[in-house]
Amino acid sequence: MLSRLLTVTFDAHDVARLAQFWAGLLGREVVEDAGGALLPGEDAQLSLRFVPSRAVKVGPNRIHLHLTSASHADQQHTVATALALGASHLDVGQRPEEEHVVLADPEGNEFCVIEPGNTFLAGCGLLGELACDGTREVGLFWSEALGWPLVWDQDQETAVQSPHGGTKIAWGGPPVAPKKVRNRQRFDLAPAGGGHQAEVDRLISLGATRLEIDEDGAVVLADPDGNEFCVKGN
Repeated sequence: MLSRLLTVTFDAHDVARLAQFWAGLLGREVVEDAGGALLPGEDAQLSLRFVPSRAVKVGPNRIHLHLTSASHADQQHTVATALALGASHLDVGQRPEEEHVVLADPEGNEFCVIEPGNTFLAGCGLLGELACDGTREVGLFWSEALGWPLVWDQDQETAVQSPHGGTKIAWGGPPVAPKKVRNRQRFDLAPAGGGHQAEVDRLISLGATRLEIDEDGAVVLADPDGNEFCVKGN
């Protein structure tokens, strides 16, 4: 039995504001979801979920989103829309010749608006990629966990994508900064056909570590790089 990636969950100080920001930027609707807010994805675009948390952001996130552009005008429009919704420009050491635009959402979560002509993200949709800090080992783990094929495996960098296309998930390889606190962004999984405990056992056999059980019954695990993720109950 294989998991499916249900959502990418964001901790948020102001759930409504952050959900409305990303809904406006991605052109999605906000759906109330078990104390949080959900932005359902379509056409293999990953769903985003926002949940209340008092956690303070410490350093760069291990995950940041890459939005694609059909043209330079489209890229400029996306950037302008993001700024109008409450984003800000962010300097992460990018070079002047680099054409992508680095921004932060209203709670400081980094994301990039990628220039047109990026062949790696061609056909992936607006939410083209989750760019993650991570080792090759963790990329191989998630490929097995999701049943998604590797679409890149070179120089310790890996990427996976659903067989149906859509958003890619990529890991940049070492060095990976030491993990100091719980991630403010994480994956939520749901068993594809029930069998919650069997799926937890399978993920542990692939290299995950069991951490705890949430109040809602979800089992919290860590992948081989120590990133927390949840397996939802039936």
